[in-house]
Amino acid sequence: MSEVFKSIKDVEIHDVKWIDARLSLQESDAGRKNFEEGHIKGALYWDLEDDLSDMTKNTGRHPLPDKQTLTELFRKSGLELDDRILIYDDGGSPFAARAWWILQYGGFKNSFIISEGFRALTEMGVPISGKAEVPNRSSVDPVWDETIFAPREFIEQTVEGKTGNVLLDARSAERYRGEVEPIDPIAGHIPGALNFDWERLKKDGSFNLDADVGQQLSQVVQHDDEVVVYCGSGVTAAPLFAMLKQNGYNNVKLYVGSYSDWISREVIEVEKG
Repeated sequence: MSEVFKSIKDVEIHDVKWIDARLSLQESDAGRKNFEEGHIKGALYWDLEDDLSDMTKNTGRHPLPDKQTLTELFRKSGLELDDRILIYDDGGSPFAARAWWILQYGGFKNSFIISEGFRALTEMGVPISGKAEVPNRSSVDPVWDETIFAPREFIEQTVEGKTGNVLLDARSAERYRGEVEPIDPIAGHIPGALNFDWERLKKDGSFNLDADVGQQLSQVVQHDDEVVVYCGSGVTAAPLFAMLKQNGYNNVKLYVGSYSDWISREVIEVEKG
């Protein structure tokens, strides 16, 4: 098993770099305001849309920034490949996992998600600050891990049965079946995909690190399966990706464009039910 999530009970806070990824989808600037009011001392703030997405692209609702842009993010954040990096949001949210996946993609393999979130960290007595620090710029060269990235073309090949991968949809069962669709213009799922609602990964507002989550995952996908996870816009699929890795799934990719990218092309094929 790969350790991806860390409980605050097991966190060593010395010689680490912190990333604050808090966000509210209902109030876009709430995360940054919360950061300015108080954050883990020394933490940097990474915003979902400003830092972890390129909203000028048309490849889904939260497209991945290009490598040059991500490299600049890593460098201005003062990161080095061997840094120990801890990422938090409000707990049980997908935003720290999105930041973590991008770090993994860039080769920062010593990075982890705090499963409980910011409030629990403060209750444990981790020092907080209202002052935003400017780190020393690094000259890091990312080592891109293409094995965890699935482009649109790979998904097309998977639907055609050419890759042997299993598609796993992280949205709710109702959205997966096409019974409701509150965001995207077309309801349904990518043909052939299975479903595991990412909300099932949580327990009492935190990510559930107990063995029963692994047991539930194994009822849908097997450990030797090659899995591609997706959701609506590539955000809530990130914690599903992370939990699969946490539970010993070695061959997992993320389709960042996800369903919103899949249905954006002229030729669209979806399934319902």
